[in-house]
Amino acid sequence: MSSPDLAFVVSADPERVLAALDGTPGPRARFVAAVYRASAATHRDMGPARRRQVLAVDAARFGDRELAAGFTAVDLPGEPSPGWRVAWAGGSLLDHRLLHVLAGHDGPVRTVAAATADGRPVAVTGGADKTVRIWDLETGRQMGEPLYGRTDPISSVTSEAVAISAATVDGRPVAVTGGDDGRLSLVDLTAGEDFRKPLSAHRDGVSAVATAVLADRPIAVTAGRDDIVRVWDLRTHRKVGEAGTAHPVQTGSVGAVSTAVVGGEPVALTAGTDGTVGVWLLEPGGSFARGPIRDPDARAALWLRHRLSGHRGPVLAVTSVVVDGRPLAVTAGADHTVRVWDLETGRQSGGPLTGHTDRVWSVATATVDGRPLAVTAGADHTVRVWDLKAGRQSGGPLTGHTDHVWSVATATVDGRPVALTAGADRTVRIWDLSEAHHAGPGRTRSDHAGPGRTRSGHAGARPTGSGRAGHTGPVLAAATATVDGRPVAVTAGADRTVRTWDLGTGLEAGPPLGGFEEETAVLATAVLGGRSVAVTVDADCAVNVWDLLDGRRVGEPLAGHTGRVLAIATATVDGRPVAVTAGADRTVRVWDLEKGRQSGEPLAGHTGRVTAVATAMVDGRPVAVTGGWDKTVRIWDLEPGHRTGDPLTGHGDWVTAVATATVDDRPVAVTAGRDAVLRLWDLAGARPLGEPLTGIPARALTTAVVGGRPVAVTGHGETVRILELPDGRPAGAELTFPLPVGPLAPAPDGGLIAGFGREVALLLPR
Repeated sequence: MSSPDLAFVVSADPERVLAALDGTPGPRARFVAAVYRASAATHRDMGPARRRQVLAVDAARFGDRELAAGFTAVDLPGEPSPGWRVAWAGGSLLDHRLLHVLAGHDGPVRTVAAATADGRPVAVTGGADKTVRIWDLETGRQMGEPLYGRTDPISSVTSEAVAISAATVDGRPVAVTGGDDGRLSLVDLTAGEDFRKPLSAHRDGVSAVATAVLADRPIAVTAGRDDIVRVWDLRTHRKVGEAGTAHPVQTGSVGAVSTAVVGGEPVALTAGTDGTVGVWLLEPGGSFARGPIRDPDARAALWLRHRLSGHRGPVLAVTSVVVDGRPLAVTAGADHTVRVWDLETGRQSGGPLTGHTDRVWSVATATVDGRPLAVTAGADHTVRVWDLKAGRQSGGPLTGHTDHVWSVATATVDGRPVALTAGADRTVRIWDLSEAHHAGPGRTRSDHAGPGRTRSGHAGARPTGSGRAGHTGPVLAAATATVDGRPVAVTAGADRTVRTWDLGTGLEAGPPLGGFEEETAVLATAVLGGRSVAVTVDADCAVNVWDLLDGRRVGEPLAGHTGRVLAIATATVDGRPVAVTAGADRTVRVWDLEKGRQSGEPLAGHTGRVTAVATAMVDGRPVAVTGGWDKTVRIWDLEPGHRTGDPLTGHGDWVTAVATATVDDRPVAVTAGRDAVLRLWDLAGARPLGEPLTGIPARALTTAVVGGRPVAVTGHGETVRILELPDGRPAGAELTFPLPVGPLAPAPDGGLIAGFGREVALLLPR
């Protein structure tokens, strides 16, 4: 195709789409390919209607409104047209250097290795779901069925592969896996099955595995939680070397191993929690420096050649590379640094490489355009590339993982150098290292005027995300306000910040509110003294008020709750702004924001945690509607401060969310529960309204007015539903997001603010 056919991109098989996009020259095809790949693991198995929505969101995340609108406008026979368009969306997790996302593990992916099977590059992964999986790196698809760990016949505990390395044994490509049960197994990568019986390698579990060839024989070097390093002949399955107390520290262990050649002699590298790296000489027929190995089958032994010291804390990763003919070790640790060592002298080469903001779990090396690179994976959710000759980071961090990145490996796919990263977010990601290296010290943007504007298609343009830095943790709460005459969205996140977003541009409207001691999951907005404020709750269960224009705290914290505050809403009582809070102490409290104090006594009646609150006007009087663990909904008159009538019952489980609306000129409440039921309540009559709407799980709930009609909006998983009130009929097609949906909030002009993952989006009716 001469230019991307969006109907084809939405409807065709994903492998055909990517092949066509990769074969189409020009920046536009390259851009569309990046958008398509961003969430391919999510939309790959979706139908065209849901994929259309995900692609529209991702195009907006990359900052291209025109492309987002183009995807939304794709006509799909037999499917309703989307009722919403994506005005803008955050793109802090997007990266054009992403090639594939491998999804299939049902838990964190602990380890990844690269290999070749039948002439094709493959990845081998081990996860907390107790499986080992083999992936075709050209297609990004899993090969065969997962291989499950060994189940102990006595304890019934299934082992987990925590370390993997690749080797060739008797002409077969194999993966050598080390399990938390102490066993070493070989997986035939061609047949996709175990090759020979596993051997018992360590008493307390294997912590690391590396492979090499010693005297023309394939070997594995293993480290165990017993602080012993062993060498194994992979042909005979016999131990041929051992180094006991490799890193002598009282509670220490060896967390990583690698191999190298120094001065023509093979060595093993071990990284320890004692903060050092051991360089051990593998010599046939020798003996370990602390004494001979009493093993009649020993054919190799370990002598300590160097001990590399410099890290300020445990060393978590080690690998080797040759630069300008000299063998180097590259290490990474809990001190957030990457260090390079000359293995011939045992000295550090240059200063530490800094950039990671948390522990660095893994390191691998590659050569791109003749330059040696190191690739590191960290607890800061990023992957970083380092130019080892220049001694600096190459390009910006590779972003996309949403949790710790545990492991990294490198490979070549279709002649292109790639990095493979495995993370706690259950994914393995494949990154183009040539793009990562050539990006320079920072990421470049095409020459469009700003986020949310249409990108130009000039040659060489690279999509880089929308430019919105955004939250660095999941978005947990959302509201809207008007600040300095501009409508804004206000969001709170697990990164302990509150951020404001200009609804017109999608850009942050000012610096984030920070300094919170824990994640901020409770948020509302109000107008106090003519200025918009955000109302939050701190770790001490106190209510705090923040001026959204200058970011300053207004007044002192309002204390009173004796347990965690779980919900908040605002209202106006006697012309004064109030906040209504509900919490784990089973109380509802009203706070006069002007006077800075609690208004009246706590409202008591719930017999369990109060998890949801909303406010409304009933017969001209302000009320609060609450729901909780006691499965009841209660209405409180905020003026005299007492419960109105008996509790409303009907939910079969906890009430998790409450929203209010006006339906046919009547004030109503909409409640959601763990029973996956939505219920409507007539607030004036304090009675149920209509039949319950079943089969609607709702992690998030809000109400809005769209086209003059009241609707309820629910979020669960990656899906948002819009339901007409009061009958609950779908108001158009469901909305699908590339990440799990978090909070929802109504916006001006019938719009909708949606948090998904750590991103924020504004949707508007079409």
